Amino acid sequence: MLHFRSSHEPIATMMKFALVASLFGSAAAFAPVSNVKATTALSAEMSKSMPFLIQPPATVGLIGSSEFDPLNFSGNFDIKWLQESEIKHGRVAMLASAGFIASQFVNFPMYADMHVDDSNMAPAAVGISAMLQIVLTSGIEEWRTYKGKVTMEDMFTGENADREPGNFGFDPMGMCKGKSEAEVNSMKLKEIKNGRLAMLAIGGMIHHNFVTGEALF
Repeated sequence: MLHFRSSHEPIATMMKFALVASLFGSAAAFAPVSNVKATTALSAEMSKSMPFLIQPPATVGLIGSSEFDPLNFSGNFDIKWLQESEIKHGRVAMLASAGFIASQFVNFPMYADMHVDDSNMAPAAVGISAMLQIVLTSGIEEWRTYKGKVTMEDMFTGENADREPGNFGFDPMGMCKGKSEAEVNSMKLKEIKNGRLAMLAIGGMIHHNFVTGEALF
């Protein structure tokens, strides 16, 4: 007697294989998988302040760094030059903030007749010659301090290659003498944070006077 195999047998066999494979796949989905290393690596590569962005490598370990660099300046410019710029702008902003407030209430005797309540009007009150003197003096001092190396390409080259950004050895009151490295770093952090706040503050005060047309107080 001849036996004829049903044409449905290959289909049934394939269905059995598919069923078994799906069962194995389902079981694997519930199996414990160690992903600690992957998670740790991912966390280490993300910015502390902006966890949805990759950690900017050049800012890691810097005093005052919260790894905030959404435009990746630290990846495109010399990080020491950027630090120097931030620290110096912060120092200038701290002086400017104090001066902006003080000039509304205090005047040197020789400038008593030039007093203006709105500090934004002070440049116009003293005139262009006085403002140019400030710009010229600042430029000369900048050139002298860096010995002519004032650009990003050469500021930290040669004898200045190992200089710490913002450190000019200026400590007339000896505030850093006898302190541990941790204490000095704490003072540096305070300066950076106060400088950042001052940059926001002087910008806010200037624009307040522009928008309202009135003095600060």
